[in-house]
Amino acid sequence: MIFVDTNYFLRFLLGDNISQHKEAKEIFLQAAEGKIELFTSLLVIFEIYWVLTSFYEKQKDEISKTLTDILNLEFILLEEKEILRKAVSTYETTSFDLEDSFNLSFAKSKKTIDFKTFDIKLQKVFFGKLA
Repeated sequence: MIFVDTNYFLRFLLGDNISQHKEAKEIFLQAAEGKIELFTSLLVIFEIYWVLTSFYEKQKDEISKTLTDILNLEFILLEEKEILRKAVSTYETTSFDLEDSFNLSFAKSKKTIDFKTFDIKLQKVFFGKLA
């Protein structure tokens, strides 16, 4: 198993450093062909989100598509993949940031009965009272 860090994803996605882009692409191609196994972490996905949002100032729809594309890479193992898919969907269709969207999805995945927050809109979404 090989861990893939944030910068590998970013160099592959952005292509802003040719040699690093090629190296990242090669690793991903090897994994797609089943030659190696790759995994990453929840933190890496959030770092990608933060870098695309703050440094590259990408728009929400671009970020949603990028994160969805990453989560659809079946050759990248990630324990929280299904929760993240739901979170990205919530992020894409609401005014929430990815952190709040993830917390909603995570809480629902644990079948929690309540969601304590001072954010009224967030709590309403949790209880299905706001679309």
